[in-house]
Amino acid sequence: MAATRYLVVTADDFGIGPATSRAILDVADLGLVTGTVLIVNSPYAADAVRAWKHAGRRLDMGWHPNLTIDAPLRPAHEVRSLVRPDGCFWPLGQFLRRATLGLIRASEVRGEFQAQYDYFCEVVGKRPVLVNSHQHCELFGPAGAALLDVLVQYRPLPYLRRIREPWHMLARIPGARLKRAILSLRGRKQARRQRHLSFPGNRWLAGITDPQCVADPQYLVRWLTRMPGDVVELACHPGYHDGTLIGRDCTANDGLLQRRVDELARLKADSFRAACRAAGFRLVAPSELTGHPRGSHGHAA
Repeated sequence: MAATRYLVVTADDFGIGPATSRAILDVADLGLVTGTVLIVNSPYAADAVRAWKHAGRRLDMGWHPNLTIDAPLRPAHEVRSLVRPDGCFWPLGQFLRRATLGLIRASEVRGEFQAQYDYFCEVVGKRPVLVNSHQHCELFGPAGAALLDVLVQYRPLPYLRRIREPWHMLARIPGARLKRAILSLRGRKQARRQRHLSFPGNRWLAGITDPQCVADPQYLVRWLTRMPGDVVELACHPGYHDGTLIGRDCTANDGLLQRRVDELARLKADSFRAACRAAGFRLVAPSELTGHPRGSHGHAA
């Protein structure tokens, strides 16, 4: 079937840990992901960028704004509403609670996002081609407006993930249905803001699910063969087993480490390329959908 649709395959969490970053570069060498996003405040971020450069910058590099793991780039006393007494960000659950209660200060979020953006440009050597936030933090409290305030200052505008899926997909695709419904409801509002400011991005987002669903060999096949739209983004988290994530992004027993290993296997399976072909998708780099210099090329799946 001739390719008539575009699929952006984004590997989230580059730089979060050494084994995770290595897996993303390995799967990029196979032409199976077209972009990745860097967590700049991770202690492993600079090493990951050096590895990306050494590998020939084979995929588009973007920024993964983060408010839920490790320490901020701004001094803790300047972002008090965002950090625990030990100076690290509140983990996701507490961040969501504080955002719901109005305890997150917009000025502090914007200041931290600006610091992360500036450091990305310093360590990578150019502006981010694509942007999406770690654990979708932009959809809560003042984070979404703060992120757009930072990004709209610079040209060309980056490809910006739209966190939404068609409502009928909640019935057709199992896994994390309540989470997906909440994110898609909030994401639609944020997507309207993004469109109003002329940010390029996807029509629909695929790939949000529970860890156990990724173990199913048909996981990606179901998403790709049922998702409508001319520009679809697949959010994925491929990785090797990475013990540096325990206590930072997951626990030893919550299934999130294994999920990364399973997602790597799903991407490398022949069924992934076959599903792309059946659905009429051509893998495309975010830079092909923006005014940024091309960092990678589209692939016939």
